[in-house]
Amino acid sequence: MRRTMESERAPHEKMLVGDTTGEEILVVEDSSTQALYLEGVLERTGYRISVVRDGQQALEYLADHQPTLVISDIVMPGMDGYELCRRIKGDERLKEIPVILVTFLSDPTDILKGLECGADNFITKPFNDSMLVSRIQYLLINREMRQHSAAGIGLEVYFGGKSHYLTAERLQIVDLLLTSFETTVANKLELEQANKKLREANQRLKEEIAERKRAEDEKHNLIVELQKALAEVKNLSGMLPICSSCKRVRDDKGYWQQIEAYIRDHSDADFSHGICPECAKKFYPDLYDVYEE
Repeated sequence: MRRTMESERAPHEKMLVGDTTGEEILVVEDSSTQALYLEGVLERTGYRISVVRDGQQALEYLADHQPTLVISDIVMPGMDGYELCRRIKGDERLKEIPVILVTFLSDPTDILKGLECGADNFITKPFNDSMLVSRIQYLLINREMRQHSAAGIGLEVYFGGKSHYLTAERLQIVDLLLTSFETTVANKLELEQANKKLREANQRLKEEIAERKRAEDEKHNLIVELQKALAEVKNLSGMLPICSSCKRVRDDKGYWQQIEAYIRDHSDADFSHGICPECAKKFYPDLYDVYEE
């Protein structure tokens, strides 16, 4: 594995780790996090990895070495990925090295710029491991066919208010178009998955709303029942017809009943019977005297 990310290390200094008989891939990436990720993925696949942090370091390294393939970010300080690719494809010694550009591919002109500079393929951010490895294997398997393919064609394209002159091989154009289609399909699948999750979330939200509605209805019914019970209890505070002799009470249906029964029916109160001292003295004088002693 080659690493020249550190500022004190020369751009072309070589550090090999692991199986040195495998294909070598040069990674041009100014982000340390992204570079480490690419290293990990590609090393697990069996490739030897060299890393530089910008286009200028890549050219310095390529002056003495010839890797099997170059993966370069497009947005970098100084020389961008398009210019690096253009320089590689313009060098007779290096032009057969496949170049993959890493981009967000947010604008159709990115494809045209890639064709103009001679890029062999795109990797669209964010990408997964299998897509990256598959794209590399595809290029390496077909590189012999590329070397014996028809000569490049000249084609001027007017798009987005600008003229683009393409000098790309037919296979290169097909590759980039297939890459764009693959990216579109992948994005469509991701969008479908996102829509599915959104529909599931909406369904859960609807169920939660319905459950809350049921809870609110139950709460409302309970409040109505409590208010009704309270109203019935408050009836005891109104005017009650009561017999001055037997002390029975006339209810709202016109029936006379014991006051204890009426109160029990219209409240939660209950009764236990006893006798007060005055009544005990009046009606049970003998028992009262004993009680007093």
